[in-house]
Amino acid sequence: MQVCDTADSEFTEVVDGVHIAPLAVGERMNVQHFHIEPGAVVPEHSHPNEQVGFVARGTFTFLVDGEEQVVGAGDSYVVPAEEPHEAANRTDEPVRGIDVFSPPRDEPNWE
Repeated sequence: MQVCDTADSEFTEVVDGVHIAPLAVGERMNVQHFHIEPGAVVPEHSHPNEQVGFVARGTFTFLVDGEEQVVGAGDSYVVPAEEPHEAANRTDEPVRGIDVFSPPRDEPNWE
């Protein structure tokens, strides 16, 4: 069994204002912690992994297929594999939450 403490995870800034930290990694899925600063944008991208997330604090907006979806504290979401999506924190408060990817996702390449 693997146990990961969020206090031991180290955040990496993957694009301006977007920070991720790996948590538990299994053979079929992984968990990562995210922190999105006010005004930061995760640029449009897609990946072969199904993504399931939970917002613990704050609010951000997904842009999927030209439609906006606001996701806030207490909400969970699913992004199907290969679906292009973007996320932006348009508020004055940081967003914190977790994402689970299946299969496990390598480091993102959003450049």
